[in-house]
Amino acid sequence: MSKKSSADMRQHLINIAKALMAEKGYTAVGLAELVAAAGVPKGSFYYYFKSKEEFGQALLDDYFSSYLQTVDALLAGPGNARERLLAYFDNWSATQASSAPEGKCLVVKLGAEVCDLSVDMGAVLQRGTGAILERLTLCVEAGHLDGSVATTTPARMLAESLYQLWLGASLMVKVARSGGPFDSAMVTTQRLLS
Repeated sequence: MSKKSSADMRQHLINIAKALMAEKGYTAVGLAELVAAAGVPKGSFYYYFKSKEEFGQALLDDYFSSYLQTVDALLAGPGNARERLLAYFDNWSATQASSAPEGKCLVVKLGAEVCDLSVDMGAVLQRGTGAILERLTLCVEAGHLDGSVATTTPARMLAESLYQLWLGASLMVKVARSGGPFDSAMVTTQRLLS
């Protein structure tokens, strides 16, 4: 491996961990496995991160930073607000039903696990999911204005209901090992947006 700057090495460790933890979870991935997969000596991990918890916070911050760019692109895409919301959930279904760990939702995979382990990691999850909900709320409000979202449900309440529906569907996809829960979630989403 070529010599990398400290920031590059931190990012390299985070990138490797995203795939590992999306597949196995936070506690199931030990530091030995992570540094071996990253090709760095175990002791050097603590040069880049004070603890596994600090690393977990950096991992989640990085995940949300990247994911929010995807959300922004999808919700700013073509069509009316309803079509943009449906595009966002179509993308969710496509990426989360895939067997590849890259692109998996770390909120679904790590949320319950790390909130019980770390208040600080829970706070990162709270901020990140709050940012997603803000974007969904704005899109629902746009749908109220352009007439494509005809429901009288308040925008924030509808955004929360949709996001929670899809988080639950993601969990059920894991349990059922089938994309069927996403099909049901899409039918419900279309109904809620009517």
